[in-house]
Amino acid sequence: MKPYKNKINRIRSFALSLVFIGFVIMYFGIFFKNHQLIMLIFMVIGMLAILASTIVYAWIGTLSTRAVQIVCPNCGKQTKMLGRVDMCGHCREPLTLDPALEGKEFDESYNRPSRKKESE
Repeated sequence: MKPYKNKINRIRSFALSLVFIGFVIMYFGIFFKNHQLIMLIFMVIGMLAILASTIVYAWIGTLSTRAVQIVCPNCGKQTKMLGRVDMCGHCREPLTLDPALEGKEFDESYNRPSRKKESE
């Protein structure tokens, strides 16, 4: 299982990867210089990927402004937390604001509404 990362950083990484994927798709369009319609299709799809990344960046920016700011007990740096459980963006320390989850093993599924009912 891959290590868990902070939600905000994970979404920002996804948006950055959309930018590069868009550039790569547009670059593949250059190989079809002789077929202008195919080249145009690749350019439009690449531009849509870049536009999607802009939308994701705007969404995570608004979400980040509403996130709870806390000080990590491990590294002492300020980090933002989304949901009931999250990781520190600096040192990957598991964090929770829910007293019912204190001392329990970190599990990302605690953020799902169905799992919230089970833990109560």
